[in-house]
Amino acid sequence: MLINDLQKKINYKFKDINLLKEALVHSSYVPENSQKNIKNYERLEFLGDRVLGLVLAEYFFKLFPDANEGMLNNYLQRYANQNALAEYAIKINLSDFIKFQKGDSLEFNKSVLSDVVESVIASIYLDTGFNSSKNFIINQIIDIDLINSEPTKHPKSLLQEYSLNKYKCLPKYTIINKTGTDHKPKFMVSVSIDKINKVVSEGSSLKNAEEAAALKLLGVLKI
Repeated sequence: MLINDLQKKINYKFKDINLLKEALVHSSYVPENSQKNIKNYERLEFLGDRVLGLVLAEYFFKLFPDANEGMLNNYLQRYANQNALAEYAIKINLSDFIKFQKGDSLEFNKSVLSDVVESVIASIYLDTGFNSSKNFIINQIIDIDLINSEPTKHPKSLLQEYSLNKYKCLPKYTIINKTGTDHKPKFMVSVSIDKINKVVSEGSSLKNAEEAAALKLLGVLKI
């Protein structure tokens, strides 16, 4: 699909379109096209993650002047987590625009999709500054309806409350495996309650993997 279609979907027109192009290149695509000196999105993702955190922290800090730290963190985690970013990516069919190794399927790869959303945030930030990236995050990613309702608790917090109330113990998280490079690791984590209901999930960081596992177990428990 044409990159102009993506600009329409995210409601932002780039001055330097090369920034957006770089934001859409998966690392698997680079070796096959090394002669073209193409960069992947990993550096942009690093920056975008920090921009996203700052924008959300500032936004909720100002929006809820009487909220305590815990409530503010609940809101931030609702939109800074892998699942929320992947949901937005799926909504706009972002996978159609990502360049990656032939044969791979990224349509529902939450880790990659969330990373690319962060890289797009960084590309907008570098293109025209903080306010533009802030407008994109607030207008495109944040769900205003959810903000007007009760704060959504973090999956790990919900699971912890359930476990303490029902079993009088904390959920147990265990690292099963770690692969990838130091810059781009991949964690496999299990979580169980009282040695039952064990589930396994993956993430691009230990935090994301534990969060994904907690969310998966909440689904199993129908909470």
